[in-house]
Amino acid sequence: MKFLPAELEGVVVIEPEVHRDSRGFFLESYHARKYREGGLDAVFVQDNHSRSIRGTLRGLHAQRRHPQGKLVRAIQGEIFDVAVDIRPGSKTWGKWTSVVLSEENFRLVYIPPGFAHGFCVLSDVAQVEYKCTDFYVPGDEITIAWNDPEIGIPWPVRDPILSPKDRDAPPLREVMKMLL
Repeated sequence: MKFLPAELEGVVVIEPEVHRDSRGFFLESYHARKYREGGLDAVFVQDNHSRSIRGTLRGLHAQRRHPQGKLVRAIQGEIFDVAVDIRPGSKTWGKWTSVVLSEENFRLVYIPPGFAHGFCVLSDVAQVEYKCTDFYVPGDEITIAWNDPEIGIPWPVRDPILSPKDRDAPPLREVMKMLL
């Protein structure tokens, strides 16, 4: 397993060892000891699974009092996955990093607490599974505008399919004013 640091401190891309043969493949997507040795000592308490069609954009989401670290992977299709630093006082506040996750490249990304997360679907369909380090608390959720010009993410999708809460989300600076 390879642990590759992303542009933002704490965000890590994981490349598992994939064993292929005539029957298909096998890989370990999570192994606590190997993750600890790779510098990730997160404890996961919840697994989530979503299925989305091409052009869907989910995010940017986080939680205030119960921030979640997330270990994300695409088990079907391909996604453009994004993490945005929303830690108050961070030298990289408002900066983002991205990685393409797919059923073909087997990559995972770990996004630590204190980051907003979002992704858009590049294939006809994508199924995404992710582990979380804290439980989801509905009233604690933060939603940030996916197209906030100050963040400036060049999403590879035009006119994305959005939920009402993602479509109407405020920019990061407004969200932060509400939190402080």
